[in-house]
Amino acid sequence: MSAAHSTDPSAGTGSGLIGVDLVGLDEDLGATSSDVIRVLADRIAATGRAASGDVLAADAIAREASVGTGVPGGIAIPHARSTSVTAPTLAFTRLARTVPFGAPDGDADVVFMIAVPEGADKDHLTVLSTLARALIREDFTAALRGATTPQEIVDLVDREVSGEVAAAGVGNAGGASTPAGREARPASATDTHVVDSDTSGAGARRKVIVGVTACPTGIAHTYMAADALVAAAQRAGAEMHVETQGSSQVEPLDPAIIARADAVVFAVDVDVRDRARFAGKPLVSGPVKRGVDEPDTMIAEALRAADDPNAARVSGGVPVAGETSAKDEHFGQSLKRWLLTGVSYMIPFVAGGGLLIALGFLLSGYGIALAHGDSGQNNAVWTLTHHTLLDLPPQGLGYYLGAAAFQIGGVSLGFLVAALAGYIAYAIADRPGIAPGFVAGSIAVFMNAGFLGGLVGGLIAGGAAYWIGRIPTWRWLRGLMPVVIIPLFASIIASGLMLLVLGGPIAWLMTQLTGFLNSLTGASAILLGIILGLMMAFDLGGPVNKVAYAFAVAGLGAGSASNVVPFEIMAAVMAAGMVPPLALALASTVLYRNGFTKPERENGKAAWLLGASFISEGAIPFAAADPLRVIPASMVGAAVTGAISMAAGVTSRAPHGGIFVFFAIGGIWMFILAILVGTVVSALVLVALKKWVRRAPAASDTDAAAGEAAAAETVGQRAPVAA
Repeated sequence: MSAAHSTDPSAGTGSGLIGVDLVGLDEDLGATSSDVIRVLADRIAATGRAASGDVLAADAIAREASVGTGVPGGIAIPHARSTSVTAPTLAFTRLARTVPFGAPDGDADVVFMIAVPEGADKDHLTVLSTLARALIREDFTAALRGATTPQEIVDLVDREVSGEVAAAGVGNAGGASTPAGREARPASATDTHVVDSDTSGAGARRKVIVGVTACPTGIAHTYMAADALVAAAQRAGAEMHVETQGSSQVEPLDPAIIARADAVVFAVDVDVRDRARFAGKPLVSGPVKRGVDEPDTMIAEALRAADDPNAARVSGGVPVAGETSAKDEHFGQSLKRWLLTGVSYMIPFVAGGGLLIALGFLLSGYGIALAHGDSGQNNAVWTLTHHTLLDLPPQGLGYYLGAAAFQIGGVSLGFLVAALAGYIAYAIADRPGIAPGFVAGSIAVFMNAGFLGGLVGGLIAGGAAYWIGRIPTWRWLRGLMPVVIIPLFASIIASGLMLLVLGGPIAWLMTQLTGFLNSLTGASAILLGIILGLMMAFDLGGPVNKVAYAFAVAGLGAGSASNVVPFEIMAAVMAAGMVPPLALALASTVLYRNGFTKPERENGKAAWLLGASFISEGAIPFAAADPLRVIPASMVGAAVTGAISMAAGVTSRAPHGGIFVFFAIGGIWMFILAILVGTVVSALVLVALKKWVRRAPAASDTDAAAGEAAAAETVGQRAPVAA
C-alpha cells in the first residue's frame, strides 16, 4: 500500500488524514451536492478508509439534508459520522463548475469531505476541527485554489494541521513541525475562543460577549461558527468568549466570565448544555449556520441587546422569545413541535413495554395476563415475586421469564402518559417543565383521562413553567427558579387544574373515543386504514406522516385484551409506512431498472432493508427527484395495505421495527400479505407512470442513460487522480 493510502500518521501527511489519491483538481462531478458527495465517498472507500461508499454517501447526504454545509467564499464541507468509516479521512475536490451546497453567497467550487468513524477519538476530531477553522481564512482557501497538483493540496493540509497534531499528540505528532508564523495552540483553545479585552482606554470598557456554538455532528460548523464570531467581535471592538460544544472535549466557560458578560450568543442546532448558567443575560440566538454566514450581524445584535432593557433574556434555563431557531414559527407550528417532541420521547417507553409484553406472551402464553383469585394471587407474576428460582412451581423457567417480561413491559407502558406530558412540557419550557409535566400526566392516569389528558396536562404544565420562568426576579433568586420555584408552582397549577377541573371531562371524552374506535368494523375500519395509509405515504416522514404515526403511538396506552383497536391502528400505520421504500426498491432493482439512474438503483438496494425496518424515509431520495410520480404511486399502495391490515384485524403491540418485531404482531401472515400487496401495487403504478407519464422536456425521458453517462464520466475523471 502506498503512503497515500496509509493510515499511519507519518505517511503522506502529518495527520494521516489525506493522500494524493483522495484529491481531485478541476473536476466536473455533477450538478448537485449529492453527486459530489457520492463521488468523494466512493473515493474514500477506494482507499480502504470506508467499508462502503454507498453507506458513507447516504450518511453524508442525510446530514446535508438537515442543513447545507456550504459556507461563504465558495467553500463546502460535507461531513458525517458513519459506521462504514474505518479511519478519520479528508477527501478534496476543486470543481470545474460550481455546485450548490446551501451557502448564502452562492455555489461552491472548493469541497472538503470529512468522514469520521462513529467512535473517532477526540484527537482526530481536534485535527478535523482545526481544518474546518482554516477554511474561513482567505489565505488558506486562496492557496487551495492556486494549487496545481494533488500533492500541493496534501502539503497545504499537512502544514495547516501539523501544529494542532503536535499539540494534541496524535500519532507521530512529535515529529511534525509547526509552520513558520504559526504557533501550536494549546489544547484548551480548541474549545474556548477568546478575544482579549483592551483595558488601556481610560474609563472605557469593552463589551463582553459569551457564546455557545454547536451543530448536530460537532465536527465542522461548531468550530467555524466560533471562529467567525470571534473575528466579528474583534472587528466590532468587543471581548468574545465562545464555548464550542462539539465532538472534541468541551471546556466550559469560566463562571466568572459569564458573570461579567453583557450579552450571550447561541449559534446552535441542538440543545445548549447547562443553559441555566446564562440565566438573566440578554440573548441573541440562531442556527449554527447563521454564526458562520452572518457573524457580524449576530455580534451587532448582541451589542444592541446588551444596552436594551427589553431584550430577550435567558430566564432560569427556560427558552424565551428569540432563543431558538424556531422563534418565527406561528402557534400551529409550535404546537405541532411540542406534541411531536412529547411523542418522540414517549416512544422508547412504548417500544420497550410493548415488545416486552409481546415477548411475555410468546414465552408464557396469554394466560399470564389473567389473575387467578380475587386477590390476584397464584398467577404467574405473583408466583415469580413470592418464590426464588429454586422453588418455583413446575411450569418451567421459560414460563416465569415470560411472566417477568410481561410485568416489566406493563410497568414500562405505565409511564406512557406521564412521559408524553413531561416531554411536551419540556419542549415548551425546557428542563424546568419536565417535573410539572410528569406530575400532570400521572394525574391524568389517576383520573382515567388517558393520552388526551396527558396531552392537555403537558401543554398546561409547559405553559405554566414557561410563564413563571419569564417573571422578573431578584438575582439571588434566579438560581432557585429552575430547580425549585418553577417546578413547584407549575405542578400546582397544571395538576390542580387536571384534578379539580379538566380531568373528569377529558376522561368522559376518552370513554367516548374508545367506544367509537371499538365500534369501527367492516367498511368504517377499512376507511380508517385507507386514510392512515394515505397519510403515511403523503410526505414520507414529514408532518402529515408524523401526525398519523403520533396518533397510532399515543393510542397504544389505551390498548388491552378487550380493546384491540389501538393495536390494529398501530399495525396499519406500520405496514403502510413500510410500503413506499419497499415499492421503490422493487421497481428500481427488479421491475424497471432502466427507468432509474444508477444512483437510484443503488438507493433501491438500501431501500429493501429500510422498508423492512419501517423507515419510510428510505423513499425520500426517489421522491425528491420525481415527486409527481413517486408520491402518488406510494400513496396508492400504502392505502391498499392500510385497508387490508384493518380489514384483517392485524394488531401490533410494537410502535416500530417493521418485520423484525414479528413476535409483537398479531396475525403476522396477514401483516406480511398486506405489505406485499401494497408494495406490488405501488411498484406497478410507479412503473406505469414512468413509462406513460413523461416529465417535462428539460428532464427528458433519458434519465437512466444520462445517469450512466455521468457515472462513466466520473470514473474517467477519477482515474488520473488515483494515478
